[in-house]
Amino acid sequence: MTVPDLVPLLPDLVALVGAGLLAGLIAGLFGVGGGTITVPILFHWFLHIGVPSDQAMHAAVATSLATIIATSTSSARAHKKRGSVDAEIIKSWGPWIASGSTIGVFLAALMGGNAMRGIFGGFLLCIALYMLFTKGTTMVYHQLPTSWAKHAITTGIGVISSLVGIGGGAITVPVMTLCGVPMQRAVGTSSAFGAVIAVPGTIGFILSGWNVVNLPPLSLGYVNLLSLAILFPATALMAPYGAKLAHKLDRAVLRRIFSVFLVFISAKMLWGLFIGG
Repeated sequence: MTVPDLVPLLPDLVALVGAGLLAGLIAGLFGVGGGTITVPILFHWFLHIGVPSDQAMHAAVATSLATIIATSTSSARAHKKRGSVDAEIIKSWGPWIASGSTIGVFLAALMGGNAMRGIFGGFLLCIALYMLFTKGTTMVYHQLPTSWAKHAITTGIGVISSLVGIGGGAITVPVMTLCGVPMQRAVGTSSAFGAVIAVPGTIGFILSGWNVVNLPPLSLGYVNLLSLAILFPATALMAPYGAKLAHKLDRAVLRRIFSVFLVFISAKMLWGLFIGG
């Protein structure tokens, strides 16, 4: 692992700091892992420094998952202080979500970068439209899924999350609120699931990328240590502030703003996939 000359990369590294701060704020605010921000930024940065598209997408997802370990831990701690983390849901769902995350890494190893890029863009667009056209507080069921339904849903959450490099909040929060869990408790509990997804996902991407060539400089498997060193503290720093704001601001307005932002990001990812770049 050679050490590159970082001076030409300084403007990009400063931009990564800003991305990390924004990702941490959003993670605490919405109970997500921040991957909706970090994955596209990392992907385009890796392309910018000459990493091939296939390796760039895998590295972006893997590095995002590693970053979520810090984001999730920091955000969950802040939400726990406010009593909005449900330990029983974590105990019930955690093992299945972690198993799904491991399966997702295995599937990612079989996919090309364009396939993962398409999955990420399509997933982001679905989440954006859901946030844009729903209030997020609709209750369809009066209890959380049990038995085989719980196993299928939670394993699926882990699979999708590790495939696209997110903390799972974009799925777990809607699932919990649809089943009658209050929004603040859903957001707080979801923030804790980020680490449950990210730890096995990160380990899996390190192992699956161990002998892969043409990765960004200073990488351990698919995880880029340089980006991680910048994003890790930035996201962890801002996540508690996001959690604090989540209990104060008008979430309906924030949902609309964030959903429009996600539409833009997903459109850029999908447009670049079909026209190149």
